Amino acid sequence: MAEEKNTTKAPPPRLAERFASEIAPALKERFGYKNVHQIPRLQKITINMGVGKAVENKARIEHAVRDLSRISGQKPVVVKAKRSISQFRLRQGMPIGVKVTLRRARMYEFMDRLVSVVIPRLRDFRGLSPKMDGRGNYTMGLSEHMVFPEINLDDVQFVQGMDITFSTTAKTDEEGHALLQSLGMPFKK
Repeated sequence: MAEEKNTTKAPPPRLAERFASEIAPALKERFGYKNVHQIPRLQKITINMGVGKAVENKARIEHAVRDLSRISGQKPVVVKAKRSISQFRLRQGMPIGVKVTLRRARMYEFMDRLVSVVIPRLRDFRGLSPKMDGRGNYTMGLSEHMVFPEINLDDVQFVQGMDITFSTTAKTDEEGHALLQSLGMPFKK
């Protein structure tokens, strides 16, 4: 007898469902798109942790890899220096950061956690800067990674900042801003 494989898929992320049912039709109506493929959508989220102090202490890279993999649910890539800079005691090929790119379901899950759990935990938060890059993409920075619920505060040895970049298919900043705001990003008015 052949064993039956468990082929049940995980349900789609709630933010992805909300995008398909509410956000996409609203954006189509607002901007007057004729085709559903014109509607701006989130392509990927890139999380980057620059670990400049790794030059002095190699353990910082290992801790950054561990923490970023807990935050993202995916193993990050170690970024190495492209060239040597003597003032920073940096040699070509030395590890200086970690990054991870999230797509599809993991991207929507991360975005949902960021908007509903992490951003409300930020101290003295008054809204995100509405500045975008001119092509509908947005980058925000966090000064400490400990605001994520996946991080156990007892295990943290180094407080680390990170940059989070949201890449969209939007053609203009207005479209990208409308997309991210409808996904829950709390921009300043």
